[in-house]
Amino acid sequence: MPLTITVDTRSITDYLVQVGQRISDHAPLLDRIGQLMENRISDRFETRTDPGGRSWAPWSESTKATYPKDARGSLLDRYGDLLDGRSHTVRGDSVLVGFDRDYAAWHEFGTKTMPRRGLLFDDPDTRELGRDDRESILELVSDYLKAATL
Repeated sequence: MPLTITVDTRSITDYLVQVGQRISDHAPLLDRIGQLMENRISDRFETRTDPGGRSWAPWSESTKATYPKDARGSLLDRYGDLLDGRSHTVRGDSVLVGFDRDYAAWHEFGTKTMPRRGLLFDDPDTRELGRDDRESILELVSDYLKAATL
């Protein structure tokens, strides 16, 4: 004789409906993710580390010799343009995080004469975020979804 078990799933279904309603508009969550990444980029300027926690290479002697006297005297922050030019934009189901200066790519990927000083990616070849960035985003998403049921 078969055994029949009946489970009342109304509370789970209600919860999923609430979460679904909360995330039907992705823009607020994506905006929070963009702001989080902007803050993490700012932190990198202070710690002088890339998304994997590796220290940025120091200035070369040629850079030191030609560094402008009126500059801030800080690595990757000559006049503050790069840091001030970071931004994020929500477009549909994605958030774009980046800079308004083309030379940001030189720092992110390095050049033949300049070492990489990453700002966005832990691995520029795979374009993966750093572990701490991924964990912070997942925590933010989790908190956002938990708030959906309050």
